[in-house]
Amino acid sequence: MLQQVYPSVPHDYHYELNKDFQFDAAHFVPSEAAGKCQRIHGHTYYANVTVAGDELDQSGFLVNFAAIKGLIHGRFDHTLLNDDAESFDAAHPDRFPTTEVVARTIWELVQRYLDGMPNKPVCLQVYLRETPTSYCIYRPKRKAASYE
Repeated sequence: MLQQVYPSVPHDYHYELNKDFQFDAAHFVPSEAAGKCQRIHGHTYYANVTVAGDELDQSGFLVNFAAIKGLIHGRFDHTLLNDDAESFDAAHPDRFPTTEVVARTIWELVQRYLDGMPNKPVCLQVYLRETPTSYCIYRPKRKAASYE
């Protein structure tokens, strides 16, 4: 796993955890503006998910690290991202599996899971590295994420 220092999100929660994981996936961006990325190609994605909250669950976790990894790794590892119609829709340009959209999708999946937890942690950011020199950070607007 690539050792990385991630940008921090200012917050006033008692707890913050970060989960690093990687997954291998292929994708293509069906747009003329994507150049050679219109062709199917693959990456080893390195992701970091930042979760924060004030209350621990009945097991003493803010959230179980394995649950966070399982949401993403189990769904996207060794897949063609474009085939995941629920997340990436070729009919909508804001849903092409670009690094930006994949990062946002990871946030959406994680936050949906966290919303079902009684201790109500929040996902503050998703850091997604697509190549050794290219990465994206997705952070929801504070109002939308309700972590003001």
